[in-house]
Amino acid sequence: MALMLLGLGLLSLSLGAYPIPLSKVMHVFFGDWIGADIVSLQEKSVLLQIRLPRLLLAMLVGGALGIAGASLQGLFRNPLVEPGLIGVSSGSALFAVIFIVFGSSLTILSSLGKFGLVGFAFIGGLLNTFLVYRLSSQAGKTDISLLILAGVALNALAGALIGLTIFYADDAALRNFTFWSLGDVGGANWEKVILMLGFSFLPVGLIIGQHRALNALAIGESEAFHMGVDVQRTKLFILVGSALVVGTAVALTGTIGFVGLVVPHLLRILFGADHRLVIPGSFLAGAILLTMADLLARTMVAPAEMPIGIITAILGAPFFIWLLINVKQIRT
Repeated sequence: MALMLLGLGLLSLSLGAYPIPLSKVMHVFFGDWIGADIVSLQEKSVLLQIRLPRLLLAMLVGGALGIAGASLQGLFRNPLVEPGLIGVSSGSALFAVIFIVFGSSLTILSSLGKFGLVGFAFIGGLLNTFLVYRLSSQAGKTDISLLILAGVALNALAGALIGLTIFYADDAALRNFTFWSLGDVGGANWEKVILMLGFSFLPVGLIIGQHRALNALAIGESEAFHMGVDVQRTKLFILVGSALVVGTAVALTGTIGFVGLVVPHLLRILFGADHRLVIPGSFLAGAILLTMADLLARTMVAPAEMPIGIITAILGAPFFIWLLINVKQIRT
């Protein structure tokens, strides 16, 4: 998968409204010993200042959404769980919209600077996740049906509050929200890449470190406890880690759905349910999926661009319906 991601990344750097031959792309990154074509300053600028940060942001966001979905599905032992379904994305979106609309008019919000949007999105995602978890838990156990219903209810509430917030938005904030809500990596720059990397490095490492605990949790919480797993600490690490990476991704690129649902499920079909493979594999596969979606978004209607959230929804919604039908057939 790493080699596939590398090849797809080079292709993504080469293709677009301003095509650059692959030999020139190779020359910029690997020097004279691979590709000897002369690269103009304009081509170099497009590669290093526009396409490379965009590619890296798409990879990091896709990886973050994939690993968050895999860990949450493992924690709740349900393949239908994903960050959007249990309210992580909608909570992050609500708080991000509040910051976008009121950030410039309230001194306390504007003083937070560039970290304010990410911080607000993280708090929103964590708050929604905590509420869903509390509503679906009883005596230390999580009821999956209640979890899904609580997620649906809080998603609806967050949607209503987003609409109420937008009602008070001015034209500039409304325009920013419209593009942001469709999900897009078109505004990528090196500052966003560094922010995404900085806020996701530790939680991604934390989640990957929980693969043994998730394998134990797959057979039940009480069994995992008797195997020496600190169940409550594992839940805390995964919920906080997922809220942080998804909140940062939502703040920087908007709401991009279905990556956290599709990617882990595909990996389980291909490689089995062992979280030693599923967790790190979901990061790579999520990066591949979002890089591919971004490439399609940039080339399908070139020189215009389609929001990446539309591509992932078109790919993910049929897969989700297929998943529901399969679950229904298994139960009957």
